[in-house]
Amino acid sequence: MAARILPIVLVMLAGGVVADRLGSRGVMLAADVLRGAVQAVFALVLVSGRAPLWAMVVLVAVWGLGEGVFLPAFGALVPGLVRDAGRLPDANTLLGLARSATTVAGPAAAGLVTAGCGPAAVLLIDAATYGIGAVALARLAPPARGRKGDGGSMLTELREGWSEFRSRPWLWITTAHMGLSNLLVWAPFLVLGPLTAQHGLGGARGWGLVMGGYGAGAVLGGLLMLGRRPGRPLLVATVATFGWALPSAALAVGAPLAPVVVAALLAGVGAAVCGTLYSTTLQSWVPAEVLARVSAFGGLGAFVLGPVGLAAAGPLADRVGVGAVLAFGALWQLGAGAVVGAVPAVRRRRW
Repeated sequence: MAARILPIVLVMLAGGVVADRLGSRGVMLAADVLRGAVQAVFALVLVSGRAPLWAMVVLVAVWGLGEGVFLPAFGALVPGLVRDAGRLPDANTLLGLARSATTVAGPAAAGLVTAGCGPAAVLLIDAATYGIGAVALARLAPPARGRKGDGGSMLTELREGWSEFRSRPWLWITTAHMGLSNLLVWAPFLVLGPLTAQHGLGGARGWGLVMGGYGAGAVLGGLLMLGRRPGRPLLVATVATFGWALPSAALAVGAPLAPVVVAALLAGVGAAVCGTLYSTTLQSWVPAEVLARVSAFGGLGAFVLGPVGLAAAGPLADRVGVGAVLAFGALWQLGAGAVVGAVPAVRRRRW
């Protein structure tokens, strides 16, 4: 997991620069080819019967490099595919629905294939899906978004992107909110939730139901957002983040399985609503020529503290208790959401 996320964090900013220079589609095509090749090699390593840890770490790290350049390019591509700006929220909603549906169906399908054919088969199927994605991208003809290089250095390009990012208070405030939520709420939930499930929610089966509830909630939230365009998108997105506090709070008070699943479902709804509205505001209010770089800074800010939270949650729980860590995260999420929602740059921004 560390080998996967560290390269994403390290190359995301460079990926934003490259996407703004060369155009999103070409960068995404290269990333798909790279990640598909990595998964195919990974499958061959497993089939060989000799899969040392270092080889798996290297392969996953290379996959992370591809993911790191793909993400900002993807964020910048979507507006170029939607001719009617009024349909941009629906486009982001449909993309979110696709991700949420595969979050629910993917693990179940992978489990069935692994049981029947082994893990290498799963990776080969995954490699094939990257090929399908590359073919789909190659058939798109979006407007040219890149600047084809202007002679400036990468450092100059990054400075320009950072200037655009920090000049928008609504953007860096919501990014900081998401980054701290990942550190204090979501990372401890992912680490301590399975431990809590093992002791009181029926083990792996119970935790699977909790995460399945989250995925189902995300699908439901996407369906609720179709055709809707709230007048104050950032305020609605911030209110939706209150749902992120519910699963941690339910675990902290020792709730039985059913309420925890419901809490996870509501958190999934909030994640879908927040993700759709945040993506749409970013794509609507940031100039196209710097969108990939600004998206990269936003992604970096949102995820860079996640590994710290994953590493610290266990030792901290050993000192103060699992319930205390989860309860603190839930309370922080509610308080931070109230503060961010009260900021004029967030509360007053309209379409």
